[in-house]
Amino acid sequence: MGKSKQTGNHKKKNLKSIKTKRRTKDLDQIHSDLKPETAAKLLNQEVDFDVTGCAQHYCLHCARYFVDMRSLKEHFKTKVHKKRLKQLKEEPYTQAEADRAAGMGSYIPPKMIEVKTQEVEEDMD
Repeated sequence: MGKSKQTGNHKKKNLKSIKTKRRTKDLDQIHSDLKPETAAKLLNQEVDFDVTGCAQHYCLHCARYFVDMRSLKEHFKTKVHKKRLKQLKEEPYTQAEADRAAGMGSYIPPKMIEVKTQEVEEDMD
């Protein structure tokens, strides 16, 4: 009786599910959500019992729902939210910029955009 040739196979994990488990929106998708007409729809959603906090407390910049207004306000003070605001200051990547990177034009540095934390309605407390 020799040693089994399949040693170590029990350690392999399904990497596909790990990579997509906690996937959030990309920065360019969030930039499109920050447009006034889309932002108004996201901030004033109908009550949905399948979503955290019934879809009433939503952070536009992080694309996250919160249980209540207090936890949303606390989230605005966290390092995660401030880091996301800093990432959103840079203009989204465009096809024109990709063409310039491929050698079809000269380099133009990305513009910086003014991004502020969303306003919160106090009466919802």
